[in-house]
Amino acid sequence: MKAIILAAGYATRLRPLTETRAKPLLPLAGRPLIDYVYDKIEEVPEVDQLHVVTNARFAEGFRQWAGAHRGRLTPVIHDDGTTTNENRLGAIGDIQFTVEHGGLAGDDLLIVAGDNLFDFSLAEYAGFWRSKGDGSCIALYECPDPRLVSQYSVVELGPNDRVVSFTEKPPEPKSNLVGIATYLYRAAHAALIPTYIQEGNSPDAPGNLVAWLHKRAPVYGYRFSGDWVDIGDKTQLLEADNKLRTRAGMPQRSEYTVE
Repeated sequence: MKAIILAAGYATRLRPLTETRAKPLLPLAGRPLIDYVYDKIEEVPEVDQLHVVTNARFAEGFRQWAGAHRGRLTPVIHDDGTTTNENRLGAIGDIQFTVEHGGLAGDDLLIVAGDNLFDFSLAEYAGFWRSKGDGSCIALYECPDPRLVSQYSVVELGPNDRVVSFTEKPPEPKSNLVGIATYLYRAAHAALIPTYIQEGNSPDAPGNLVAWLHKRAPVYGYRFSGDWVDIGDKTQLLEADNKLRTRAGMPQRSEYTVE
C-alpha cells in the first residue's frame, strides 16, 4: 500500500500566514501539522511508501521538511507545477498526478489531506478496510452539532456499513455522518480515476470521487471515535494549536503565531 498526503492547496482563508508557507507546514504545539499526519500513517504496517503532493509555490518547503524528517517512511515530494489557486489541479487531479509520477498504478492507496487532524488510528481503519474484502473506504465523523452538519459532505450508510448516499453540503442533512478527507482505495478503484476525470467530473474536492465511485463499486464508511479538527480558518487553527499545546503541557495562546 502507498500513502499520499494531499498538500497542494493554497489555504487562501489563512493568509497572510500562508503567503510563503503551506498550511500543513504551519506549526501546532511546536511541530508542523503534517508531522501529526505522518505519525498516523507510519503506524499502518501495510504502507511502504509515503508520497506528498504539493505545488510549485510550496514545494521547496516540503523538500526541506522531508530532508529533515526521520522515521520509517521517507517522504517523496511531488511538485504538481501549479502556482496559484486559480490554476490548481484540484485534489483528485493531484491524486492522479501522483499516481502517474510516483509509479503507483496497481497499488492500494491510503489518501489523507495534509490539514486533517484526528485522534483515531489509521492502523485500525486499515483493519476495518481489510475486513470488507471488496471495497474502498471513507472515514466518517459523527458530528455532534446539527448546525454544522450541512457544512460538510454528508454520508448515509446501509447494511454492512456500505455507503448508499454522499451529498456535498446538503441544506437538510439526512445523517450526522460527515466524511473527512481520509480514504482507502483498492487498486482497481484507484484505476478508475482517469475515467472519472475524462467524463468531465470535478477534479477538485476529494469527496467528489467517493460520490461518483459508490454508485459503481462498494465503498464503506468507517465511523471513528475521538476528536477531529477541520482546520480551514484562523479560529480553527488556534483551536487545534491550543488543543495540542494542552496535551503537550504547553500554555495556551489567545492568538496564533508561527513562532
